[in-house]
Amino acid sequence: MLADNASDGLQIVGLTKRYDRVTAVDDLNLSVRPGEVVGFLGPNGAGKTTTMRALLGMTSIDVGQMGWNGQPITDETRRQIGYMPQERGLYARMRVLEQIEYFGRLARLTAVEAADRAAHWVAALDLGQHADALVQELSGGNQQRVQLAVALVHDPPLLVLDEPFAGLDPIAADTMRRIISERADQGAAVLFSSHQLDMVEELCDSVVIVAHGREVMHGAVAALRSQADFRVLSIEWSSPQGSGAQAVWSPDGALTVRRDGGHLYAEVLAETDFNALLSDAARSGSIASISIAPPSLEHVFSEAVAAAQRAAHVDEARR
Repeated sequence: MLADNASDGLQIVGLTKRYDRVTAVDDLNLSVRPGEVVGFLGPNGAGKTTTMRALLGMTSIDVGQMGWNGQPITDETRRQIGYMPQERGLYARMRVLEQIEYFGRLARLTAVEAADRAAHWVAALDLGQHADALVQELSGGNQQRVQLAVALVHDPPLLVLDEPFAGLDPIAADTMRRIISERADQGAAVLFSSHQLDMVEELCDSVVIVAHGREVMHGAVAALRSQADFRVLSIEWSSPQGSGAQAVWSPDGALTVRRDGGHLYAEVLAETDFNALLSDAARSGSIASISIAPPSLEHVFSEAVAAAQRAAHVDEARR
């Protein structure tokens, strides 16, 4: 049931979508508050794009509710969504500035508003030299910038971005990251999918991980990383190549150990006595630097998806 609260932002409750005998999305719950960036993660075919298309009314649903600020999403609500599809939805033979203005008018901006907003995003996304070019003449990265401008032209309170970083060079990716962060700082709710988990880890307040159409994990990025049962230890010895005791020392009970010159990298159990470990390491030689951190979001994601796939295989075998 949708919560009746004006600060609720986006809510998806019990969303289910079936195609014949295949369940693409299975009882999915998801929420994004204003000012929050949520990463929507999963392997290909997990149901991410289907969910996003359902939000936009491009795909019907079988069961569930979708709401914005406590009210059911309607066609009028959808005009307030800034959507960036994975398969680009641009007119190849339309000029860049003209195209952004056109989508602004579709979102019910006045002609003056659409022109002003289009000019703003052409400048903000460094598209000025391409303003009069046909979209089909642009590189893939610049087409992606135009697609983002189209999604932003009407200043939407909700952004739904499907693989926004796909195919971008580092400069374009940094621009995309900056714009997403700025929009969230200005109060927009942002839901985006991506396979680039370093970007997700940097940008997102929380993530929802899905596999086989089902949620398998959700929560704040830092909390999910901290829940892992091991930590990543990195030690740099003062001797560049490591020598003597340094060359053979490893933490007691280490799960994995890798050496690279004067560096040691190890995975150790989270319940390890790290004070004792550091004292032991220091006895083996002079330490230049040391760090202990939870595993990356990529590891958390891989483990969650692998567990879901094992469970799916067990379910399939029982049928």
